[in-house]
Amino acid sequence: MFFFQFFGLSFILFKNRPNHQNMPKTTFLRLALLLFVLNTAHAEAQIFKKNKPETSENKKDGKKDKIKPYGKVITKDAKTDKGLFDVHIVDEDYFYEIPDSLFNKEMLMVSRISKTATGIGFGGGKINTQVLRWERKPTKVLLRVVSYNIYAADSLPIHEAVVNSNFEPILQAFDIKAVKKDSLNPSTVIQVNDFLEKDVMAMGLPERYRERHKVSRLDESRSYIESIKSFPMNVENRHVKTYLAKEPPSNGSLGSISVEINNSMVLLPETPMKRRYFDERVGWFTSGQTDYGLDVQESKTVKYLDRWRLEVKEEDMEKFKRGELVEPKKPIVYYIDRATPKKWIPYIKQGIEDWQVAFEAAGFKNAIIAKDPPSPEEDPDWSPEDVRYSVVRYLASPIPNANGPHVSDPRSGEILESDINWYHNVMTLLRNWFFVQTAAINPEARGTEFKDEIMGRLIRFVSSHEVGHTLGLPHNMGSSAAYPVDSLRSASFTKKYGTAPSIMDYARFNYIAQPEDGDVALMPNIGIYDKYAIRWGYRPIPDKTAEEEKPVLDQWILEHADDPLYRFGHQQVGDVVDPSSQTEDLGDDAIKASYYGIENLKRIVPNLITWTQEKGKNYEDLGKLYEQVISQFNRYMGHVSNNIGGVYERYKTYDQEGAVYTPVAKEHQENCVQFIQEQLFETPEWLLDQNIFNKIQYSGFLEQVRTMQVRVLNNILSLGKLQRIIENETANGDQAYRFTRLMEDLRNGIWAELKTGKSIDTYRRNLQKAHVDRLAYLMTAENQTKQPKYDGYQKSTVVNTSQSDIRSVARAELVALERMVKNAIGRTSDSMSKYHLQDIEHRIDLILNPK
Repeated sequence: MFFFQFFGLSFILFKNRPNHQNMPKTTFLRLALLLFVLNTAHAEAQIFKKNKPETSENKKDGKKDKIKPYGKVITKDAKTDKGLFDVHIVDEDYFYEIPDSLFNKEMLMVSRISKTATGIGFGGGKINTQVLRWERKPTKVLLRVVSYNIYAADSLPIHEAVVNSNFEPILQAFDIKAVKKDSLNPSTVIQVNDFLEKDVMAMGLPERYRERHKVSRLDESRSYIESIKSFPMNVENRHVKTYLAKEPPSNGSLGSISVEINNSMVLLPETPMKRRYFDERVGWFTSGQTDYGLDVQESKTVKYLDRWRLEVKEEDMEKFKRGELVEPKKPIVYYIDRATPKKWIPYIKQGIEDWQVAFEAAGFKNAIIAKDPPSPEEDPDWSPEDVRYSVVRYLASPIPNANGPHVSDPRSGEILESDINWYHNVMTLLRNWFFVQTAAINPEARGTEFKDEIMGRLIRFVSSHEVGHTLGLPHNMGSSAAYPVDSLRSASFTKKYGTAPSIMDYARFNYIAQPEDGDVALMPNIGIYDKYAIRWGYRPIPDKTAEEEKPVLDQWILEHADDPLYRFGHQQVGDVVDPSSQTEDLGDDAIKASYYGIENLKRIVPNLITWTQEKGKNYEDLGKLYEQVISQFNRYMGHVSNNIGGVYERYKTYDQEGAVYTPVAKEHQENCVQFIQEQLFETPEWLLDQNIFNKIQYSGFLEQVRTMQVRVLNNILSLGKLQRIIENETANGDQAYRFTRLMEDLRNGIWAELKTGKSIDTYRRNLQKAHVDRLAYLMTAENQTKQPKYDGYQKSTVVNTSQSDIRSVARAELVALERMVKNAIGRTSDSMSKYHLQDIEHRIDLILNPK
């Protein structure tokens, strides 16, 4: 390189001298040597310059410094919001000013979709939760993702191995733009535009939505920062993201999805709360981690409760130990959104403070309080997004629901804050449920608009249920089965105990009570189980570590081990295995409860027109409430049919006697099949009111009946249920409901006309075709594998269809049915019945002898 420069420069120099040929040789060599030295020095200077670290002192004019003086970045025109981080806006540039004292502190980031495109789902739902740590380097700030999925105490030798296998990935790297050299509170400035405006996966639309809607990329031209707000304990980012999508959920012509995403970054407590370890016999939302520091011969996942930090004041500890009620150091406080209609505020507050009676069982008084927020004049900085405040958010949304998410510290399970999302149209849901479940006995439920005090009472009920979730309690679908069905017809019993031992069950309203039963209670309250669960999860156990608490907690459970009032039953997703833990059911006997419910529906249908009529009004409400009747009838059929192939689940430990899993009794399963035959497969004529049909639909009632019947038939003949019936028969012989007996019972009921020679009407022809179709499905059904784990409690029964008895019995049923049909064709005089049976014969032949 040097010689090339030397000879090149020499060539140029002498080319421009006309008399260089006459130059003395010594002069030429001296000049060449001088040029060589000069060029070598120049080249070395260039190399040195390239390898020398850049600092603000050695950069030349025309090159911008990476780290600028503070005032050059955060100018006098900056708009500043002070808080955990000071947030600055300069023109369209957004900056975090991070106090150096917060580096290496752990923070929890919770991401939610705050506004959605139609068809994506609830706004407010969590889409990502991560623990983060900010880390400062000489010219960079790194945002690392901290995992608490695996753990070992730092005092143990294995801690080093856990750290090495749990290296914290970098979510984002930021250039340091400026530093504030404040001796009391030095800080570092970074710019966050790219972090929030570009496609950072953890900050945007989750992968499941991208796959579902075939998202290709982010459209940055239609993505922007909506706002950044800083509070003493958290920073809230709102940004709009627009994604190009081949299958958007709505507005398909745009080929894109726009969502508003909220990221909450919350400073975690310096000292984690003491854990309380989980026991599946008491329902609870949990956090968990794999603890490699335990003295066991395999890795073990430990779970601990998500709960608020309720602690006894030091000066009140002796009172507490004597059994006196004490106020906690810091109560749970819920504020009611300023946007809430004034007339509903008292009922929402009552629903919150209804839980005080449960916390009294845990030793606390005034542990949960409802408050109005300060007015803008009283506190202009108050915001429901401030993590210091838990708020019941009133949302102007057509979503007919409410939900109660919470934010918890993954290290300990401490609930840091919770916002209940209250959608305006939850009142529509309440109107529909209360009408269809109680109008037969309750004049106040008859109509499309309720009195304010009636709707207020319903709002209070939902408020209380959602608050239960924010306290850590999941749905307890096994609660309502503790009450005998006939007790729910008793005014004295229901006034004392409500409709279920837990308000966390989906035991909505009392559909069992009959008109002659008098002034029965219609809904649940904070019940025996709720008080027990709150006591078990929240009552302090002084002077004991989390591990030392376990025997005490176990003893509290064993005190009520055989009492169904204290039982927890999971909400089941997908296949319902345990029929005593179903949604929307009441009582301990699905057949008797559903019978009473149907009797009440039979009273409602003839009055639907009268109870919904209003001058000048169309029949929209009549149509909606008739659909509610259909839906409620479907629920009853589901409650009963899920007992067929059912297995009861009762959680136990080794120090308790008896089985955890017990099949439903043979006689009860047989009675359930008979009930379905009588109430559904024999056409429910009482539902078919032509005076209603001719006002709400031009066609469709045939399809409605067919759909109801097919849904239940397919549920009974589902792979999981049939496999459990086969297993029960294998284990228990004649004490079990046999698979062949089930199939025979169904055939005799669905095809009863073949023995009597009676003509087969349209409804029954549809049902019979559906039966053949289901048998054909069983002949070719693919194996059923274990379902992937779901957030709910998802059970599934593994079935190897081709190698089980399912296909063999299905074939035998088709052969028997074909023989019955052939014999019946000649005896059938009704032409449509004959055509139908001839078609059935041909269908069966194609199934058994496919071409």
